[in-house]
Amino acid sequence: MKQRPSPRAIIAIVVLAAFTIFITWRAKRFEKSLLQGDEPSALIDKPAPAFSLDSLDGRRIALSDYRGKRTLVVAFWASWCGPCRLELPALRDFYKKNHRDSSDFEFLAIDVDDEKSDAAAAAAGDKLPFPVLLDAAGEAGEAYGVESIPAMYIIDKSGTVRFSHVGFDQLMEYRLTSELGIKIQKPTGAATDDDSSN
Repeated sequence: MKQRPSPRAIIAIVVLAAFTIFITWRAKRFEKSLLQGDEPSALIDKPAPAFSLDSLDGRRIALSDYRGKRTLVVAFWASWCGPCRLELPALRDFYKKNHRDSSDFEFLAIDVDDEKSDAAAAAAGDKLPFPVLLDAAGEAGEAYGVESIPAMYIIDKSGTVRFSHVGFDQLMEYRLTSELGIKIQKPTGAATDDDSSN
């Protein structure tokens, strides 16, 4: 005589089936986004939403602090986000290579962790040279429509969003160089056209 599955077994099977359907749907959605690229933000060519957040070093930093002075690269991230932990060192290296006190751009890393200690540990581990702001309540992320991280926005001096990207971008250095108007420097000792004609 066959035994009927217990109610627990039936519930477990239903939960497993629902989880499998959900994971398959998410994987297909992710694959589609990789193939098509991310959708441009609805904020492009619009005024950037204002924010005023505490930084890891205790300062209060607002978007308005930079209006008319510097272009901003705003990167949303979290310590638990794998792609973010790839992007932050790349942002750090780009910043160290290209940023000077006289530069007309600044980076702001907006952390969405629940705990300040998680953000502080990650920022210290990656030796981030730019301000790290805390958005545990998610107000800035919501204002920018951030649904996935890492998410990057470039805001010009007038306060208008000019560029957005979601996900880790292998071409990030190239895009930042282009968007920020940084001239590519030739390596020291590189041959010039004049050298080759001699």
